[in-house]
Amino acid sequence: MDKRRDALAGAAKLELELREIAARIGDGAVCTMGGVVTKPGIVTSVVETAECLLDQRHLDAAQLAEMLSNAEAASRRFAHEEDIEVDWERIWNIEPILFDEELIELADESIREFAGASHRLPSGPLHDAAEVSRAGVPTVMLFVQSLRGLSHTKLEDTKEEHLELSVQALDRLADRAVQWVQSR
Repeated sequence: MDKRRDALAGAAKLELELREIAARIGDGAVCTMGGVVTKPGIVTSVVETAECLLDQRHLDAAQLAEMLSNAEAASRRFAHEEDIEVDWERIWNIEPILFDEELIELADESIREFAGASHRLPSGPLHDAAEVSRAGVPTVMLFVQSLRGLSHTKLEDTKEEHLELSVQALDRLADRAVQWVQSR
Protein backbone atom coordinates (compact mmCIF):
# COMPACT_ATOMS: atom_id res chain seq x y z
CA MET A 1 0.00 0.00 0.00
CA ASP A 2 2.86 2.41 0.71
CA LYS A 3 4.06 2.11 -2.92
CA ARG A 4 0.83 3.29 -4.49
CA ARG A 5 0.90 6.43 -6.60
CA ASP A 6 -2.71 7.49 -6.05
CA ALA A 7 -3.57 10.73 -7.83
CA LEU A 8 -6.85 10.96 -5.96
CA ALA A 9 -4.98 11.15 -2.64
CA GLY A 10 -3.25 14.32 -3.87
CA ALA A 11 -6.51 15.76 -5.14
CA ALA A 12 -8.25 14.99 -1.85
CA LYS A 13 -5.52 16.73 0.12
CA LEU A 14 -5.77 19.73 -2.19
CA GLU A 15 -9.56 19.93 -1.74
CA LEU A 16 -9.16 20.16 2.02
CA GLU A 17 -6.33 22.69 1.72
CA LEU A 18 -8.47 24.92 -0.53
CA ARG A 19 -10.82 25.51 2.39
CA GLU A 20 -7.86 26.62 4.49
CA ILE A 21 -6.60 28.93 1.74
CA ALA A 22 -9.99 30.66 1.56
CA ALA A 23 -10.15 30.94 5.36
CA ARG A 24 -6.64 32.46 5.54
CA ILE A 25 -7.35 35.01 2.82
CA GLY A 26 -10.78 35.88 4.26
CA ASP A 27 -12.90 38.82 3.15
CA GLY A 28 -15.31 36.60 1.24
CA ALA A 29 -12.66 34.44 -0.43
CA VAL A 30 -14.11 31.45 -2.25
CA CYS A 31 -12.21 28.30 -3.30
CA THR A 32 -14.29 25.49 -4.74
CA MET A 33 -13.11 22.25 -6.28
CA GLY A 34 -16.17 21.79 -8.46
CA GLY A 35 -15.25 18.52 -10.08
CA VAL A 36 -12.80 15.63 -10.02
CA VAL A 37 -12.62 13.08 -12.83
CA THR A 38 -10.49 10.04 -12.11
CA LYS A 39 -9.03 7.55 -14.54
CA PRO A 40 -9.26 4.69 -15.06
CA GLY A 41 -12.32 5.22 -12.88
CA ILE A 42 -12.92 1.63 -11.81
CA VAL A 43 -13.20 0.39 -8.27
CA THR A 44 -10.34 -2.12 -8.47
CA SER A 45 -7.71 0.27 -9.82
CA VAL A 46 -5.48 2.84 -8.15
CA VAL A 47 -6.31 6.26 -9.58
CA GLU A 48 -3.77 7.10 -12.28
CA THR A 49 -5.03 10.62 -12.99
CA ALA A 50 -7.36 12.96 -11.16
CA GLU A 51 -8.41 16.01 -13.15
CA CYS A 52 -9.78 18.70 -10.86
CA LEU A 53 -11.70 21.88 -11.61
CA LEU A 54 -10.96 24.83 -9.33
CA ASP A 55 -13.01 28.01 -8.94
CA GLN A 56 -11.53 30.84 -6.91
CA ARG A 57 -13.17 34.19 -6.27
CA HIS A 58 -12.25 37.36 -4.44
CA LEU A 59 -13.11 41.00 -5.01
CA ASP A 60 -9.44 42.03 -4.76
CA ALA A 61 -7.26 40.99 -7.71
CA ALA A 62 -4.08 40.76 -5.59
CA GLN A 63 -5.79 38.50 -3.05
CA LEU A 64 -7.16 36.38 -5.89
CA ALA A 65 -3.66 35.99 -7.34
CA GLU A 66 -2.35 35.00 -3.90
CA MET A 67 -5.07 32.36 -3.58
CA LEU A 68 -4.06 30.83 -6.91
CA SER A 69 -0.39 30.89 -5.97
CA ASN A 70 -1.21 29.18 -2.65
CA ALA A 71 -3.29 26.50 -4.40
CA GLU A 72 -0.53 25.80 -6.94
CA ALA A 73 2.11 25.57 -4.17
CA ALA A 74 -0.11 23.22 -2.15
CA SER A 75 -0.68 21.01 -5.20
CA ARG A 76 3.07 20.73 -5.77
CA ARG A 77 3.61 19.88 -2.08
CA PHE A 78 0.95 17.15 -2.20
CA ALA A 79 2.29 15.82 -5.49
CA HIS A 80 5.69 15.42 -3.84
CA GLU A 81 4.15 13.73 -0.78
CA GLU A 82 2.17 11.29 -2.94
CA ASP A 83 4.91 10.76 -5.56
CA ILE A 84 2.63 11.95 -8.36
CA GLU A 85 2.84 14.67 -11.00
CA VAL A 86 0.80 17.84 -11.17
CA ASP A 87 0.10 20.19 -14.08
CA TRP A 88 -2.05 23.31 -14.20
CA GLU A 89 -4.09 24.62 -17.11
CA ARG A 90 -6.18 27.77 -16.98
CA ILE A 91 -9.50 27.20 -18.71
CA TRP A 92 -11.17 30.51 -17.87
CA ASN A 93 -10.30 33.74 -16.15
CA ILE A 94 -12.12 36.93 -15.32
CA GLU A 95 -10.89 39.90 -13.31
CA PRO A 96 -12.92 40.89 -10.26
CA ILE A 97 -15.78 43.11 -11.39
CA LEU A 98 -17.49 44.97 -8.59
CA PHE A 99 -21.20 45.64 -8.25
CA ASP A 100 -22.42 49.22 -8.16
CA GLU A 101 -22.10 50.54 -4.57
CA GLU A 102 -25.29 52.61 -4.74
CA LEU A 103 -27.29 49.65 -6.03
CA ILE A 104 -25.80 47.48 -3.29
CA GLU A 105 -27.11 49.95 -0.71
CA LEU A 106 -30.53 50.00 -2.36
CA ALA A 107 -30.57 46.20 -2.35
CA ASP A 108 -29.58 46.10 1.32
CA GLU A 109 -32.37 48.53 2.20
CA SER A 110 -34.91 46.51 0.24
CA ILE A 111 -33.87 43.24 1.83
CA ARG A 112 -33.80 44.64 5.37
CA GLU A 113 -37.28 46.09 4.89
CA PHE A 114 -38.76 42.63 4.35
CA ALA A 115 -36.30 40.22 5.96
CA GLY A 116 -34.91 42.33 8.79
CA ALA A 117 -31.28 41.60 7.89
CA SER A 118 -29.13 41.54 4.78
CA HIS A 119 -26.00 39.45 4.30
CA ARG A 120 -23.58 40.46 1.57
CA LEU A 121 -21.95 37.79 -0.58
CA PRO A 122 -18.74 39.33 -1.90
CA SER A 123 -18.24 36.92 -4.78
CA GLY A 124 -18.72 39.56 -7.47
CA PRO A 125 -20.86 39.33 -10.58
CA LEU A 126 -20.24 36.42 -12.87
CA HIS A 127 -21.84 35.10 -16.03
CA ASP A 128 -24.05 37.64 -17.79
CA ALA A 129 -23.90 40.08 -14.85
CA ALA A 130 -20.16 40.49 -15.43
CA GLU A 131 -20.67 41.42 -19.06
CA VAL A 132 -23.47 43.84 -18.18
CA SER A 133 -21.28 45.49 -15.55
CA ARG A 134 -18.23 45.52 -17.83
CA ALA A 135 -20.36 47.33 -20.43
CA GLY A 136 -20.84 50.13 -17.91
CA VAL A 137 -24.36 49.28 -16.77
CA PRO A 138 -24.72 49.53 -12.98
CA THR A 139 -25.30 45.99 -11.71
CA VAL A 140 -26.35 44.22 -8.53
CA MET A 141 -27.73 40.77 -7.76
CA LEU A 142 -29.94 39.39 -5.01
CA PHE A 143 -29.45 35.86 -3.74
CA VAL A 144 -31.84 33.70 -1.78
CA GLN A 145 -30.60 31.29 0.88
CA SER A 146 -30.25 27.69 -0.26
CA LEU A 147 -30.98 24.92 2.21
CA ARG A 148 -28.13 22.67 3.29
CA GLY A 149 -25.59 24.92 1.55
CA LEU A 150 -26.31 23.36 -1.85
CA SER A 151 -26.43 25.41 -5.03
CA HIS A 152 -26.32 24.72 -8.75
CA THR A 153 -27.63 21.21 -8.23
CA LYS A 154 -31.00 19.49 -8.55
CA LEU A 155 -30.91 19.11 -4.77
CA GLU A 156 -30.86 22.88 -4.26
CA ASP A 157 -33.94 24.03 -2.37
CA THR A 158 -35.19 27.16 -0.62
CA LYS A 159 -37.86 27.66 1.99
CA GLU A 160 -41.09 29.01 0.51
CA GLU A 161 -41.16 31.90 2.98
CA HIS A 162 -37.64 32.91 1.87
CA LEU A 163 -38.76 32.88 -1.75
CA GLU A 164 -41.70 35.12 -0.86
CA LEU A 165 -39.43 37.55 0.99
CA SER A 166 -37.02 37.62 -1.92
CA VAL A 167 -39.76 38.42 -4.42
CA GLN A 168 -40.94 41.27 -2.20
CA ALA A 169 -37.39 42.59 -1.79
CA LEU A 170 -36.72 42.31 -5.53
CA ASP A 171 -39.92 44.21 -6.30
CA ARG A 172 -38.91 46.97 -3.86
CA LEU A 173 -35.39 47.06 -5.28
CA ALA A 174 -36.79 47.40 -8.81
CA ASP A 175 -38.90 50.38 -7.70
CA ARG A 176 -35.91 51.98 -5.97
CA ALA A 177 -33.64 51.32 -8.94
CA VAL A 178 -36.09 53.01 -11.32
CA GLN A 179 -36.24 56.05 -9.03
CA TRP A 180 -32.44 56.01 -8.75
CA VAL A 181 -32.00 55.98 -12.53
CA GLN A 182 -34.57 58.78 -12.98
CA SER A 183 -32.75 60.95 -10.43
CA ARG A 184 -29.38 60.67 -12.16
